[in-house]
Amino acid sequence: MHDKPLSRLTGRLRDRRRSGARTAHGDTGPDAFGLDEDKVGGFTAGTLGPEDEARLAEEVAALLPLRWSLSPRAEERLSQVNDRVGGDRRLLEWLDGHPGLPRLTARLLVLAENLDHFGENTAVVDAVRARRGRSPLPEELRGVLPPGTDEETLPDIAQRVEELLGERRPQDAARLALATTDWLRGVARDAAPDSPEVTGMSELMAHLHTDIAQASAP
Repeated sequence: MHDKPLSRLTGRLRDRRRSGARTAHGDTGPDAFGLDEDKVGGFTAGTLGPEDEARLAEEVAALLPLRWSLSPRAEERLSQVNDRVGGDRRLLEWLDGHPGLPRLTARLLVLAENLDHFGENTAVVDAVRARRGRSPLPEELRGVLPPGTDEETLPDIAQRVEELLGERRPQDAARLALATTDWLRGVARDAAPDSPEVTGMSELMAHLHTDIAQASAP
């Protein structure tokens, strides 16, 4: 995974947008998910073998998109893993080291973090609004975004990506993510050339498009 998209992580992954997030995932209850106690214990003690560590990474990847509704026990075990690797950024880097769902989940969550960040940037929001005034949304984004454009537009996409992950639809999440990164690069091409914020956004979206495409390839 490229370093640039990781550089904008806040270090508060598990608390990101907690107050504004919708409870998703249909009938899925928070107690239906968790981390294996023995694996967590072995991992924190440094005695877990590679195969079990890979299985633990799968469990963490399945749990992270549901972090808004975890049971106290699941939250505690996730915190133990998080502390063992050294914090949120290191947690995503650790997941990225395991192919399959862990790597894809890590890269999609990095995209979500960056979409939240750029959703707060006035120049980016203005460029998105201008693009939407000139061109229709790509098919993958129709139904995801309301007609208006404001500071919630990009976070709305981030939230839908996470919802799809929580619904165990990682390939659908990847398709939405790739459509989003491609669309935002088009937003940047249409924007004023003297907008460093939009240029920086375009560069990060290019990195993320490559990262997510690689992680979601069969």
